[in-house]
Amino acid sequence: MKRIAFLLLCCYALIGVQAQNKNHNFNVAKNIDVFTNIYQSLDMMYVDTLDANQVIGNGIEAMLNSLDPYTIYYTQEKEEELSTMITGKYAGIGALIKYNNQIKNVVIDQPYANTPSALAGLQKGDIILAIDNLSMAGKDNSFVSNHLRGTAGTTFQLKVKRPVSGKVFTVKITRKSIQLPAVPYYGMRPNNIAYINLSSFTEGCSSDVRKAFIELREKGAKGLVLDLRDNGGGSLSEAVKIVNMFVPKGITLVKTKGKIARANSEYKTTEEPIDTVMPIVVLVNENTASASEITAGSLQDLDRGVVLGAKTFGKGLVQQVVQVPYGGSLKLTSGKYYIPSGRCIQALKYKHAKGGRAEALPDSLVKTFYTLNKREVKDGGGIMPDVKVKGDSVPNIALYLASFRDSNEVMFNYELDYIAKHASIASPETFHLTDADYEEFKQRVIKSGFKYDGETAKLLKSLEQLARFEGYYDLSKEQFNALKDKLQHNVAHDLEYNKAFIKELLEGDIVRAYYYQGGGIAYSLTKDVFFKRATELLTNTKEYNNILKK
Repeated sequence: MKRIAFLLLCCYALIGVQAQNKNHNFNVAKNIDVFTNIYQSLDMMYVDTLDANQVIGNGIEAMLNSLDPYTIYYTQEKEEELSTMITGKYAGIGALIKYNNQIKNVVIDQPYANTPSALAGLQKGDIILAIDNLSMAGKDNSFVSNHLRGTAGTTFQLKVKRPVSGKVFTVKITRKSIQLPAVPYYGMRPNNIAYINLSSFTEGCSSDVRKAFIELREKGAKGLVLDLRDNGGGSLSEAVKIVNMFVPKGITLVKTKGKIARANSEYKTTEEPIDTVMPIVVLVNENTASASEITAGSLQDLDRGVVLGAKTFGKGLVQQVVQVPYGGSLKLTSGKYYIPSGRCIQALKYKHAKGGRAEALPDSLVKTFYTLNKREVKDGGGIMPDVKVKGDSVPNIALYLASFRDSNEVMFNYELDYIAKHASIASPETFHLTDADYEEFKQRVIKSGFKYDGETAKLLKSLEQLARFEGYYDLSKEQFNALKDKLQHNVAHDLEYNKAFIKELLEGDIVRAYYYQGGGIAYSLTKDVFFKRATELLTNTKEYNNILKK
């Protein structure tokens, strides 16, 4: 009797599932039919002629926006953008460009080493006047970038103006396939500490990391700093290969789980490691995401390295690319990934039924997991570092000077003048501006009429409004006025008070103009509190082992 009851229960369950699936399929077909009918009616009867690509494209975009920020439709025209993201390659001249607010024109901001831009002699600040006789005056970054890019091997004429000298000249440039460097810098630092900066998880990046590590180990490295700060991720398989360099063969690093069977996968280490004993510190911050988190989290879960810095972004979603008709692609979220301890570090849950609203996992639902050495780790969003380090906060005045907010471009112009006066500078590790240099910059800023919003003044204004609303303003009017007087902007004071930070920004930009991206990273390490703490840890075996419970 019990067996019959059980069979009946199974039948009812199966019927329920079938009914549910049938209802779901009906709703899908119904809504597709409704959408098609609505557009056909609009196309036939709407007062204006519709642009099908735009109108339907808006509909597709709205649909995807209701899901998560990683599900994106790429039209045939945007396939190059997708390819660049996956491979790190594009065809162009190899330079960063920026819109200059003062002259209302796009300029060269930073050529990359050994690219067509650098080989053609382009420099920081060169104003892009025309491309093949097409004027670039007043055009934005996107417009200029689209015309600089093209098919590898094609040649064009680039007309530029060097701002300091005023010289206008034309150079012939042949576009090449540009491989954005996954490892823009690596090197041996003091105390035999190897440093590798990994900027992205593009195709083949694991080979670059392997080559760099072997070279540094042969030079006598006693510890490794792997810098994953601001690395937004990319290829999951490349992350597995990098971790495999440091952990034994046959270990399951990542499991992916999705709605359909083909979305479920396991990624194991498949090769013998090249080093299982060298101490490792992995640098992370709030912009460390996706494949970077797999790398950092796996090394943490297996107690193979110490994670140092700030809590990571928390992207535990897996994307795959599917082809759609007429040459387009859909990059869609197909599952979640789980690292060796079993935790998923996705921070947000996206509610498509609520217009794509993101919800954080409440603390009450955060679960505890354990590393190989039985250290506690948590899920619920991001990788929590073993050693927390707080970076320097950016002064408000520095944000204005270094960004698009300064219409006078006073910082940019000072850097160009400095470069024009100095044919060469000291090495990235030893270069610095003198106090006299900074004083010259300071006076330029003051004389330019530079203005910026002070955060304390903003907060005081808000407090004043609240006091008026609650009826306390008249009682404290005298104190409010006194604070207003004290909080009036004094640009000279703010420039002096934040001298160290602003000076570092200037020096970093100038170094990159001479030594490109790698030189800029080498310079930054001399000021980097994260790297300093990592070095201390790698040279203190007892502290390092205590953290990992060895």
